[in-house]
Amino acid sequence: MNDRAAARIVVHGRVQGVGFRMFAYRAAVELGLTGMVRNAEDGRTVIADVEGPRASIERFYDLCRQGPPHAVVERASIEWTEPSGRFHDFRIAR
Repeated sequence: MNDRAAARIVVHGRVQGVGFRMFAYRAAVELGLTGMVRNAEDGRTVIADVEGPRASIERFYDLCRQGPPHAVVERASIEWTEPSGRFHDFRIAR
């Protein structure tokens, strides 16, 4: 059974300028996920597109809902999608 999954995770709150993207990067690499994380233009949202084992994505989502020490996560959502295979590693988008 192939448990490969993909998701878009959107986190709102004080999540920019507090090391959230680096936090997400480290978590994704540790969990063996591929994809990318970026700041949204609104200044209060971080978006991560991830692919990998569903259980790892679920753990990544749990970590994103907590965030790094200086973040204040007001809400987070996850939207499951079909894996595209377009990611070969995990990156922080500038």
